[in-house]
Amino acid sequence: MAIFDKFQPLNDSHDFLKSVGQSPSELQFDETLSPTEAILNGRRTILLGTNNYLGMTFDDASIEKGITALQEQGTGTTGSRIANGSYDGHKALENEIAEFYGMQNAMLFSTGYMANLGAIGTLAGRGDYLLIDADSHASIHDACKLSDAEVIRFRHNDPVNLARKLERLADKPGEKIVVIESIYSMLGDTSPLKEMIAVKKKYGAYLLIDEAHSLGVMGATGRGLCEQAGVEDDIDFVTGTFSKSIGTIGGFLVSNVDGLDIVRLASRPYMFTASLPPSVVATAREALSRVPAATVLRAKLWDNATQLYAGLKTAGFDLGPEVSPIVAIRMQDAEKAVALWNGLLEAGVYTNLALPPATPSGWFLLRSSISAAHTSQQIALAVELCTRIGRELGLISCPLQSSAKVEMMNVGAPRKSSDSEAVPTSKKDDAAAQA
Repeated sequence: MAIFDKFQPLNDSHDFLKSVGQSPSELQFDETLSPTEAILNGRRTILLGTNNYLGMTFDDASIEKGITALQEQGTGTTGSRIANGSYDGHKALENEIAEFYGMQNAMLFSTGYMANLGAIGTLAGRGDYLLIDADSHASIHDACKLSDAEVIRFRHNDPVNLARKLERLADKPGEKIVVIESIYSMLGDTSPLKEMIAVKKKYGAYLLIDEAHSLGVMGATGRGLCEQAGVEDDIDFVTGTFSKSIGTIGGFLVSNVDGLDIVRLASRPYMFTASLPPSVVATAREALSRVPAATVLRAKLWDNATQLYAGLKTAGFDLGPEVSPIVAIRMQDAEKAVALWNGLLEAGVYTNLALPPATPSGWFLLRSSISAAHTSQQIALAVELCTRIGRELGLISCPLQSSAKVEMMNVGAPRKSSDSEAVPTSKKDDAAAQA
Protein backbone atom coordinates (compact mmCIF):
# COMPACT_ATOMS: atom_id res chain seq x y z
CA MET A 1 0.00 0.00 0.00
CA ALA A 2 1.38 3.43 -1.01
CA ILE A 3 1.47 6.23 1.55
CA PHE A 4 -1.24 8.26 -0.20
CA ASP A 5 -3.66 5.37 -0.82
CA LYS A 6 -5.54 6.21 2.36
CA PHE A 7 -6.63 9.46 0.71
CA GLN A 8 -8.30 7.73 -2.23
CA PRO A 9 -11.85 8.70 -1.13
CA LEU A 10 -10.72 12.32 -0.99
CA ASN A 11 -9.13 11.99 -4.44
CA ASP A 12 -12.35 10.52 -5.76
CA SER A 13 -14.33 13.48 -4.45
CA HIS A 14 -11.88 15.91 -5.98
CA ASP A 15 -11.99 14.09 -9.31
CA PHE A 16 -15.79 14.30 -9.23
CA LEU A 17 -15.64 18.08 -8.77
CA LYS A 18 -13.21 18.45 -11.66
CA SER A 19 -15.30 16.20 -13.90
CA VAL A 20 -18.30 18.53 -13.71
CA GLY A 21 -16.54 21.88 -13.64
CA GLN A 22 -14.01 23.70 -11.49
CA SER A 23 -12.69 22.63 -8.12
CA PRO A 24 -12.86 25.18 -5.27
CA SER A 25 -9.34 24.19 -4.21
CA GLU A 26 -7.92 25.19 -7.58
CA LEU A 27 -9.60 28.56 -8.11
CA GLN A 28 -7.19 31.43 -8.65
CA PHE A 29 -8.29 35.04 -8.99
CA ASP A 30 -6.50 37.03 -11.67
CA GLU A 31 -6.98 40.31 -9.80
CA THR A 32 -8.88 41.56 -6.77
CA LEU A 33 -10.58 44.86 -7.53
CA SER A 34 -12.39 45.69 -4.29
CA PRO A 35 -13.98 43.94 -1.31
CA THR A 36 -16.84 42.85 -3.58
CA GLU A 37 -15.37 42.26 -7.04
CA ALA A 38 -12.49 40.37 -8.64
CA ILE A 39 -11.36 39.08 -12.01
CA LEU A 40 -11.69 35.30 -12.25
CA ASN A 41 -10.77 33.50 -15.46
CA GLY A 42 -10.78 36.87 -17.18
CA ARG A 43 -14.30 37.75 -16.04
CA ARG A 44 -15.70 40.34 -13.66
CA THR A 45 -17.00 38.41 -10.67
CA ILE A 46 -19.04 39.41 -7.62
CA LEU A 47 -17.38 38.13 -4.43
CA LEU A 48 -20.16 36.61 -2.34
CA GLY A 49 -18.12 34.27 -0.18
CA THR A 50 -15.27 36.18 1.48
CA ASN A 51 -16.35 36.78 5.14
CA ASN A 52 -15.32 40.41 4.53
CA TYR A 53 -18.26 41.63 6.59
CA LEU A 54 -17.34 45.30 6.91
CA GLY A 55 -15.39 45.52 3.65
CA MET A 56 -12.21 46.50 5.51
CA THR A 57 -9.68 44.72 3.28
CA PHE A 58 -9.28 47.84 1.13
CA ASP A 59 -9.61 50.42 3.89
CA ASP A 60 -7.19 53.25 3.05
CA ALA A 61 -6.21 54.10 6.62
CA SER A 62 -5.48 50.48 7.48
CA ILE A 63 -3.39 50.04 4.34
CA GLU A 64 -1.37 53.16 5.16
CA LYS A 65 -0.69 51.93 8.70
CA GLY A 66 0.42 48.58 7.32
CA ILE A 67 2.78 50.14 4.78
CA THR A 68 4.38 52.34 7.43
CA ALA A 69 4.93 49.39 9.77
CA LEU A 70 6.31 47.31 6.90
CA GLN A 71 8.83 50.00 6.01
CA GLU A 72 9.86 50.75 9.59
CA GLN A 73 9.86 47.25 11.15
CA GLY A 74 10.33 44.83 8.29
CA THR A 75 8.37 41.95 6.83
CA GLY A 76 8.12 39.61 9.80
CA THR A 77 9.19 38.58 13.28
CA THR A 78 10.86 35.31 12.17
CA GLY A 79 9.85 33.52 15.34
CA SER A 80 7.47 33.23 18.28
CA ARG A 81 7.18 35.83 21.00
CA ILE A 82 8.59 33.34 23.49
CA ALA A 83 11.72 32.84 21.39
CA ASN A 84 12.14 36.21 19.65
CA GLY A 85 10.38 38.61 21.98
CA SER A 86 7.44 40.90 21.36
CA TYR A 87 7.25 43.96 19.15
CA ASP A 88 5.60 47.04 20.65
CA GLY A 89 2.50 46.53 18.49
CA HIS A 90 1.82 43.06 19.89
CA LYS A 91 1.21 44.27 23.42
CA ALA A 92 -0.60 47.39 22.20
CA LEU A 93 -3.05 45.26 20.19
CA GLU A 94 -3.57 42.92 23.16
CA ASN A 95 -4.39 45.90 25.36
CA GLU A 96 -6.75 47.28 22.74
CA ILE A 97 -8.61 44.03 22.14
CA ALA A 98 -8.97 43.54 25.91
CA GLU A 99 -10.31 47.09 26.28
CA PHE A 100 -12.63 46.57 23.30
CA TYR A 101 -14.22 43.56 25.02
CA GLY A 102 -14.05 45.07 28.51
CA MET A 103 -11.86 42.20 29.68
CA GLN A 104 -8.78 42.20 31.90
CA ASN A 105 -6.54 39.94 29.82
CA ALA A 106 -5.86 39.20 26.17
CA MET A 107 -3.52 37.01 24.13
CA LEU A 108 -2.71 37.25 20.44
CA PHE A 109 -2.37 34.22 18.18
CA SER A 110 -1.21 34.07 14.58
CA THR A 111 -4.62 32.94 13.27
CA GLY A 112 -8.12 32.40 14.57
CA TYR A 113 -7.58 28.68 14.11
CA MET A 114 -4.53 28.90 16.37
CA ALA A 115 -6.52 30.88 18.93
CA ASN A 116 -8.99 28.01 19.35
CA LEU A 117 -6.26 25.42 19.18
CA GLY A 118 -4.17 27.25 21.79
CA ALA A 119 -7.01 28.26 24.11
CA ILE A 120 -9.18 25.15 24.16
CA GLY A 121 -6.31 22.70 23.89
CA THR A 122 -4.60 24.32 26.87
CA LEU A 123 -7.46 25.26 29.19
CA ALA A 124 -8.80 21.71 29.31
CA GLY A 125 -6.32 19.16 30.58
CA ARG A 126 -6.27 15.57 31.78
CA GLY A 127 -9.20 14.89 34.08
CA ASP A 128 -11.24 17.79 32.67
CA TYR A 129 -14.22 17.70 30.32
CA LEU A 130 -14.82 19.59 27.07
CA LEU A 131 -18.47 19.86 26.06
CA ILE A 132 -18.72 21.06 22.46
CA ASP A 133 -21.61 21.79 20.12
CA ALA A 134 -22.11 19.10 17.48
CA ASP A 135 -21.76 21.71 14.71
CA SER A 136 -18.49 23.14 16.01
CA HIS A 137 -15.89 24.52 13.62
CA ALA A 138 -12.98 22.31 12.59
CA SER A 139 -10.61 24.37 14.75
CA ILE A 140 -12.61 23.42 17.84
CA HIS A 141 -12.59 19.73 16.94
CA ASP A 142 -8.83 19.88 16.32
CA ALA A 143 -8.31 21.67 19.63
CA CYS A 144 -10.07 18.80 21.36
CA LYS A 145 -7.58 16.39 19.78
CA LEU A 146 -4.74 18.47 21.22
CA SER A 147 -6.24 18.43 24.70
CA ASP A 148 -6.02 15.51 27.12
CA ALA A 149 -9.56 16.22 28.33
CA GLU A 150 -12.53 13.95 27.73
CA VAL A 151 -14.63 15.35 24.88
CA ILE A 152 -18.43 15.21 24.95
CA ARG A 153 -20.61 16.51 22.12
CA PHE A 154 -24.09 17.89 22.72
CA ARG A 155 -26.84 18.49 20.17
CA HIS A 156 -26.51 21.68 18.16
CA ASN A 157 -27.85 24.75 19.97
CA ASP A 158 -29.63 22.53 22.48
CA PRO A 159 -29.25 23.76 26.09
CA VAL A 160 -31.49 20.96 27.37
CA ASN A 161 -29.18 18.33 25.90
CA LEU A 162 -26.18 20.18 27.30
CA ALA A 163 -27.80 20.16 30.74
CA ARG A 164 -28.26 16.39 30.55
CA LYS A 165 -24.59 15.93 29.70
CA LEU A 166 -23.47 18.18 32.56
CA GLU A 167 -25.87 16.48 34.99
CA ARG A 168 -24.09 13.18 34.39
CA LEU A 169 -20.78 14.84 35.23
CA ALA A 170 -22.04 16.61 38.34
CA ASP A 171 -20.26 14.32 40.80
CA LYS A 172 -17.09 13.87 38.77
CA PRO A 173 -13.94 15.85 39.59
CA GLY A 174 -12.34 18.04 36.98
CA GLU A 175 -13.30 21.27 35.24
CA LYS A 176 -16.16 21.34 32.76
CA ILE A 177 -15.65 23.72 29.84
CA VAL A 178 -18.51 24.38 27.42
CA VAL A 179 -17.47 25.57 23.95
CA ILE A 180 -19.94 27.26 21.60
CA GLU A 181 -19.92 29.73 18.70
CA SER A 182 -21.83 32.98 18.34
CA ILE A 183 -22.67 32.63 14.64
CA TYR A 184 -22.11 29.16 13.22
CA SER A 185 -20.11 29.42 10.04
CA MET A 186 -21.98 26.98 7.81
CA LEU A 187 -25.66 27.94 8.23
CA GLY A 188 -25.32 31.33 9.92
CA ASP A 189 -27.51 30.45 12.90
CA THR A 190 -26.82 32.02 16.29
CA SER A 191 -26.39 30.42 19.69
CA PRO A 192 -29.17 30.69 22.33
CA LEU A 193 -26.75 32.38 24.71
CA LYS A 194 -28.99 33.16 27.66
CA GLU A 195 -30.18 29.56 27.87
CA MET A 196 -26.62 28.22 27.53
CA ILE A 197 -25.41 30.54 30.28
CA ALA A 198 -28.19 29.43 32.62
CA VAL A 199 -27.08 25.82 32.14
CA LYS A 200 -23.39 26.52 32.66
CA LYS A 201 -24.13 28.48 35.84
CA LYS A 202 -26.33 25.74 37.26
CA TYR A 203 -23.57 23.14 36.90
CA GLY A 204 -20.59 25.36 37.66
CA ALA A 205 -19.02 25.04 34.22
CA TYR A 206 -16.86 27.51 32.33
CA LEU A 207 -18.10 28.91 29.00
CA LEU A 208 -15.89 29.72 26.01
CA ILE A 209 -17.49 31.35 22.98
CA ASP A 210 -15.93 31.79 19.57
CA GLU A 211 -17.06 35.19 18.27
CA ALA A 212 -15.22 34.87 14.93
CA HIS A 213 -18.26 35.62 12.77
CA SER A 214 -19.96 38.14 15.06
CA LEU A 215 -17.07 40.51 15.81
CA GLY A 216 -17.95 43.79 14.09
CA VAL A 217 -21.27 42.32 12.97
CA MET A 218 -23.47 42.26 16.09
CA GLY A 219 -23.91 44.45 19.13
CA ALA A 220 -24.18 48.23 19.48
CA THR A 221 -20.39 48.63 19.31
CA GLY A 222 -19.62 45.49 17.31
CA ARG A 223 -18.44 43.29 20.17
CA GLY A 224 -20.61 40.46 18.93
CA LEU A 225 -23.50 38.30 20.02
CA CYS A 226 -22.57 38.49 23.71
CA GLU A 227 -22.94 42.27 23.63
CA GLN A 228 -26.18 42.09 21.69
CA ALA A 229 -27.65 39.56 24.12
CA GLY A 230 -26.47 41.56 27.15
CA VAL A 231 -24.56 38.64 28.68
CA GLU A 232 -20.91 39.72 28.46
CA ASP A 233 -20.37 39.50 32.21
CA ASP A 234 -21.38 35.83 32.15
CA ILE A 235 -18.78 34.73 29.57
CA ASP A 236 -15.51 33.29 30.84
CA PHE A 237 -13.47 33.17 27.63
CA VAL A 238 -13.87 34.69 24.18
CA THR A 239 -11.87 33.68 21.12
CA GLY A 240 -12.02 35.34 17.74
CA THR A 241 -10.21 36.28 14.59
CA PHE A 242 -9.09 39.35 12.65
CA SER A 243 -9.63 37.56 9.32
CA LYS A 244 -13.33 38.41 9.01
CA SER A 245 -14.63 41.89 9.90
CA ILE A 246 -11.16 43.27 10.68
CA GLY A 247 -9.98 42.36 7.19
CA THR A 248 -6.52 40.96 7.97
CA ILE A 249 -5.30 37.87 9.85
CA GLY A 250 -4.66 36.84 13.44
CA GLY A 251 -6.57 35.49 16.42
CA PHE A 252 -7.11 36.31 20.06
CA LEU A 253 -8.26 35.04 23.44
CA VAL A 254 -9.74 37.44 26.01
CA SER A 255 -10.91 36.72 29.54
CA ASN A 256 -11.59 38.10 33.00
CA VAL A 257 -10.43 34.88 34.62
CA ASP A 258 -7.34 35.59 36.74
CA GLY A 259 -4.04 34.07 35.71
CA LEU A 260 -4.57 33.92 31.93
CA ASP A 261 -0.90 34.74 31.24
CA ILE A 262 0.12 31.21 32.23
CA VAL A 263 -1.44 30.07 28.95
CA ARG A 264 1.47 31.78 27.17
CA LEU A 265 3.81 29.26 28.77
CA ALA A 266 1.51 26.25 28.40
CA SER A 267 0.04 26.73 24.93
CA ARG A 268 2.08 25.04 22.23
CA PRO A 269 0.33 26.85 19.35
CA TYR A 270 1.36 30.14 21.03
CA MET A 271 4.89 29.11 21.97
CA PHE A 272 5.90 27.44 18.73
CA THR A 273 4.28 29.60 16.05
CA ALA A 274 5.83 32.77 14.62
CA SER A 275 4.11 35.89 15.90
CA LEU A 276 2.14 38.30 13.71
CA PRO A 277 4.22 40.60 11.48
CA PRO A 278 4.23 44.30 12.45
CA SER A 279 2.37 45.29 9.28
CA VAL A 280 -0.50 42.88 10.08
CA VAL A 281 -0.66 44.12 13.67
CA ALA A 282 -0.81 47.73 12.45
CA THR A 283 -3.68 47.06 10.05
CA ALA A 284 -5.58 45.12 12.72
CA ARG A 285 -5.17 47.93 15.25
CA GLU A 286 -6.45 50.53 12.82
CA ALA A 287 -9.44 48.49 11.67
CA LEU A 288 -10.34 47.46 15.24
CA SER A 289 -10.31 51.08 16.38
CA ARG A 290 -13.02 51.86 13.82
CA VAL A 291 -15.39 49.00 14.72
CA PRO A 292 -17.24 50.61 17.68
CA ALA A 293 -18.37 53.59 15.59
CA ALA A 294 -19.12 51.59 12.42
CA THR A 295 -22.88 51.66 12.98
CA VAL A 296 -23.59 52.68 9.39
CA LEU A 297 -21.64 49.70 8.09
CA ARG A 298 -23.38 47.31 10.46
CA ALA A 299 -26.78 48.59 9.40
CA LYS A 300 -25.87 48.26 5.72
CA LEU A 301 -24.52 44.75 6.34
CA TRP A 302 -27.79 43.59 7.87
CA ASP A 303 -29.84 45.29 5.17
CA ASN A 304 -27.79 43.39 2.58
CA ALA A 305 -28.13 40.12 4.48
CA THR A 306 -31.90 40.55 4.70
CA GLN A 307 -32.12 41.33 0.99
CA LEU A 308 -30.19 38.20 -0.01
CA TYR A 309 -31.97 35.91 2.45
CA ALA A 310 -35.43 37.20 1.52
CA GLY A 311 -34.70 37.02 -2.21
CA LEU A 312 -33.49 33.43 -2.10
CA LYS A 313 -36.23 32.36 0.32
CA THR A 314 -38.91 33.87 -1.92
CA ALA A 315 -37.39 32.06 -4.89
CA GLY A 316 -37.97 28.78 -3.05
CA PHE A 317 -34.50 27.79 -1.89
CA ASP A 318 -34.03 25.89 1.37
CA LEU A 319 -31.95 28.18 3.60
CA GLY A 320 -30.51 28.25 7.09
CA PRO A 321 -32.90 28.96 9.97
CA GLU A 322 -32.41 32.72 10.37
CA VAL A 323 -31.30 35.91 8.63
CA SER A 324 -27.56 36.31 9.05
CA PRO A 325 -24.57 37.69 7.13
CA ILE A 326 -24.00 34.01 6.32
CA VAL A 327 -26.68 32.79 3.90
CA ALA A 328 -26.52 29.12 2.93
CA ILE A 329 -28.61 27.21 0.41
CA ARG A 330 -29.13 23.62 1.60
CA MET A 331 -29.28 20.80 -0.93
CA GLN A 332 -29.37 17.01 -0.74
CA ASP A 333 -28.16 16.36 -4.29
CA ALA A 334 -24.38 16.58 -4.71
CA GLU A 335 -24.46 16.91 -8.50
CA LYS A 336 -26.99 19.75 -8.43
CA ALA A 337 -25.07 21.54 -5.68
CA VAL A 338 -21.87 21.41 -7.70
CA ALA A 339 -23.74 22.41 -10.86
CA LEU A 340 -25.27 25.43 -9.14
CA TRP A 341 -21.89 26.53 -7.84
CA ASN A 342 -20.29 26.17 -11.28
CA GLY A 343 -23.21 27.88 -12.97
CA LEU A 344 -22.88 30.90 -10.72
CA LEU A 345 -19.13 31.03 -11.31
CA GLU A 346 -19.66 31.09 -15.05
CA ALA A 347 -22.28 33.81 -14.63
CA GLY A 348 -19.92 35.92 -12.53
CA VAL A 349 -20.81 35.17 -8.89
CA TYR A 350 -18.36 33.53 -6.49
CA THR A 351 -19.77 31.66 -3.49
CA ASN A 352 -18.46 28.90 -1.21
CA LEU A 353 -19.20 25.27 -2.01
CA ALA A 354 -19.33 23.33 1.26
CA LEU A 355 -19.57 19.54 1.21
CA PRO A 356 -19.86 16.76 3.81
CA PRO A 357 -18.30 15.95 6.23
CA ALA A 358 -17.62 19.64 6.87
CA THR A 359 -21.33 20.49 6.81
CA PRO A 360 -24.11 19.93 9.37
CA SER A 361 -26.34 16.88 8.85
CA GLY A 362 -24.61 15.92 5.62
CA TRP A 363 -26.03 18.85 3.65
CA PHE A 364 -24.46 20.09 0.42
CA LEU A 365 -24.26 23.86 0.87
CA LEU A 366 -23.85 26.88 -1.33
CA ARG A 367 -22.66 29.37 1.27
CA SER A 368 -22.58 33.13 0.82
CA SER A 369 -21.21 35.73 3.21
CA ILE A 370 -22.44 39.29 2.86
CA SER A 371 -20.40 42.49 3.13
CA ALA A 372 -21.44 46.02 4.00
CA ALA A 373 -19.58 46.93 0.82
CA HIS A 374 -22.00 45.04 -1.43
CA THR A 375 -24.48 47.19 -3.31
CA SER A 376 -28.15 46.32 -3.47
CA GLN A 377 -27.70 45.92 -7.24
CA GLN A 378 -25.01 43.29 -6.74
CA ILE A 379 -27.22 41.34 -4.38
CA ALA A 380 -30.25 41.63 -6.64
CA LEU A 381 -28.19 40.32 -9.54
CA ALA A 382 -26.89 37.42 -7.45
CA VAL A 383 -30.45 36.49 -6.45
CA GLU A 384 -31.60 36.68 -10.08
CA LEU A 385 -28.75 34.52 -11.37
CA CYS A 386 -29.12 31.99 -8.56
CA THR A 387 -32.86 31.79 -9.20
CA ARG A 388 -32.40 31.33 -12.93
CA ILE A 389 -29.80 28.59 -12.57
CA GLY A 390 -31.71 26.95 -9.72
CA ARG A 391 -34.80 26.72 -11.93
CA GLU A 392 -32.79 25.23 -14.78
CA LEU A 393 -31.44 22.57 -12.41
CA GLY A 394 -34.85 21.78 -10.97
CA LEU A 395 -33.89 22.95 -7.48
CA ILE A 396 -36.78 25.44 -7.38
CA SER A 397 -39.90 26.01 -9.45
CA CYS A 398 -40.82 29.67 -8.92
CA PRO A 399 -41.07 32.02 -11.92
CA LEU A 400 -38.10 34.27 -12.57
CA GLN A 401 -38.67 37.94 -11.79
CA SER A 402 -35.87 40.10 -13.10
CA SER A 403 -34.96 43.03 -10.90
CA ALA A 404 -31.23 43.46 -11.47
CA LYS A 405 -29.61 45.53 -14.19
CA VAL A 406 -27.28 42.94 -15.66
CA GLU A 407 -26.09 45.21 -18.42
CA MET A 408 -25.10 47.90 -15.89
CA MET A 409 -23.14 45.52 -13.70
CA ASN A 410 -21.41 43.81 -16.63
CA VAL A 411 -20.69 40.92 -14.27
CA GLY A 412 -19.81 37.63 -15.91
CA ALA A 413 -18.69 39.24 -19.14
CA PRO A 414 -15.08 38.83 -20.27
CA ARG A 415 -13.01 41.80 -19.22
CA LYS A 416 -12.13 44.11 -22.12
CA SER A 417 -9.81 47.06 -22.28
CA SER A 418 -12.83 49.35 -22.40
CA ASP A 419 -13.92 48.00 -19.00
CA SER A 420 -10.97 49.53 -17.20
CA GLU A 421 -12.73 52.78 -16.35
CA ALA A 422 -15.62 50.89 -14.75
CA VAL A 423 -13.53 49.20 -12.05
CA PRO A 424 -11.98 50.78 -8.96
CA THR A 425 -8.46 52.02 -9.55
CA SER A 426 -7.64 53.15 -6.02
CA LYS A 427 -8.62 49.79 -4.51
CA LYS A 428 -10.81 51.43 -1.94
CA ASP A 429 -14.42 50.83 -1.13
CA ASP A 430 -16.80 53.68 -0.36
CA ALA A 431 -18.63 51.68 2.30
CA ALA A 432 -15.43 50.78 4.12
CA ALA A 433 -14.40 54.44 4.16
CA GLN A 434 -17.44 55.25 6.33
CA ALA A 435 -16.14 53.18 9.24
